[in-house]
Amino acid sequence: MSLPKDLKLAMYERMLLIRAFEEACVRLYMEKEIRGSFHPCVGQEATAVGACFALNPDDYLTCTYRGHGACIAKGIDVNAAMAEMLGRKTGVSKGKGGSMHWTDPSIGLLGENAIVAAGVPIAAGAALSAQLDGNGRVALTIFGDGAINQGAFHEAMNLAQLWKLPLILLCENNLYAEMTPLAKSNPLEQVADRARGYNMRAMVVDGNDVCAVYDAVGAAARYAREDQGPTFIEARTYRLLGHMIGDSESYRTKEEVAEWRERDPIKRLRAHLVQAENMTDAELDAVHARVDAQIEAAVKFAKESPYPDPEEVHTDFWI
Repeated sequence: MSLPKDLKLAMYERMLLIRAFEEACVRLYMEKEIRGSFHPCVGQEATAVGACFALNPDDYLTCTYRGHGACIAKGIDVNAAMAEMLGRKTGVSKGKGGSMHWTDPSIGLLGENAIVAAGVPIAAGAALSAQLDGNGRVALTIFGDGAINQGAFHEAMNLAQLWKLPLILLCENNLYAEMTPLAKSNPLEQVADRARGYNMRAMVVDGNDVCAVYDAVGAAARYAREDQGPTFIEARTYRLLGHMIGDSESYRTKEEVAEWRERDPIKRLRAHLVQAENMTDAELDAVHARVDAQIEAAVKFAKESPYPDPEEVHTDFWI
């Protein structure tokens, strides 16, 4: 972890913000303040933060329905994000998108997507536009291991390598496609080996090591900006909660979850900051307090915001 202390501390704070946001959403969901589907990303904060911190502010991003972490890491306004979760007019999608459809072009966020692998070709299109415009941007698409068997994923991989698009494909391999273990849907031990079929540069990183993800995505971004083409990154991580609220988690053991809790990326970075950067528990607890206050303010903002007017139901979409 040879990155500057200030950068690691900033990444620590952003990871805490994501964790606190998701935990608040779990509570609000159980209180019936949030309706519809909600897929928490607790445990996967390091992939989101490491990846997005390695990008430029105007680079493009697409992500999945478990994409809150990536959106917050990229810089989405947390007040507007919480308002969207509660279906309020002040939300990032004006209260009409819910948990799975956050979008904010001002930060390069081209949207979460509820369709598995659908964000991959969208990011490829954004990368093509950047290539044609010659503006130096790259596109990052984050998807789960369940996406690698979808046709849209392979079509995008093929074109990205043929056209040497400035595209970074980041697979958050959390070992389960919803409730299906990876070994039952994929014959490869490393999903990054899929890139070999397209002669694409690929690597595997520890997805719970935020600095390792930062280094990998940073290298891929430099490679892309030099017109050398796309990179496939497999980040091995784990979601500590179920696929969605109400998931019985019968497909995995409590022992497995407990083992991965010991690898919690936030605990891991905190230990590093104490041991290697000589930070005190009091200093880090102050960061926690700052984040908790931010989330508390976001919940208050969301609850005090109005719902969309009924007549707005037919606005902001195209057919």
